[in-house]
Amino acid sequence: MLIPCPHCGTRPVEEFTFLGDAAPTRPTTNDPSSMEAWYEYVYLRNNPRGRIDEYAHHSGGCRSWLVVQRNTETHEVYGAVTARDFASRKEAKA
Repeated sequence: MLIPCPHCGTRPVEEFTFLGDAAPTRPTTNDPSSMEAWYEYVYLRNNPRGRIDEYAHHSGGCRSWLVVQRNTETHEVYGAVTARDFASRKEAKA
């Protein structure tokens, strides 16, 4: 599988470390009343079939955090953006 790094170009998957689904939104407070939201964010994740956005760290290259869009069934990669650009787009939609 090849990943299109925005900084380094197309690179082999072995250069990346994957964190998981980029869809959940991180809670914005550490207030004790938000512990349920933190629990859900950290431990309760879906395992979707099909197209997904997932965090990837280019640990064997530029060391940037990316969000890679790929299909979990076929492993087809549709593209990648920096995690910062992904977060900006996500905020703009909200």
